[in-house]
Amino acid sequence: QVQLVESGGGLVQAGDSLRLPCTVSGLSFSTYTMGWFRQAPGKEREFVAAIRRGGASTYYADSVKGRFTISRDDAKNTVYLQMTTLKVEDTAVYYCAADRLRVIETTYYYWGQGTQVTVSA
Repeated sequence: QVQLVESGGGLVQAGDSLRLPCTVSGLSFSTYTMGWFRQAPGKEREFVAAIRRGGASTYYADSVKGRFTISRDDAKNTVYLQMTTLKVEDTAVYYCAADRLRVIETTYYYWGQGTQVTVSA
């Protein structure tokens, strides 16, 4: 059974930092591209960041470039999203996802349940 479990969300103030881990089980983690996505109330789910297997290639949405960093630890089957200089508009449910082919598309095959990040002004 494949499981992706996000954690680390919470309520923070604008300008703060937060790190979201996502621990994966039930699949060969090192062979998957891992992605982070988010969905704000009333909006569609959007791509945030992705990291290919091996970690050599990373991708970011323009809205988070320079503020967020995605990384992975294959020994721990965990992908991280380090978020800095958070803005109110970063408020959303954040999801991690795994796929062997997709990178920035929102149609990844495996998904976690999400973790809420709320940024107050």
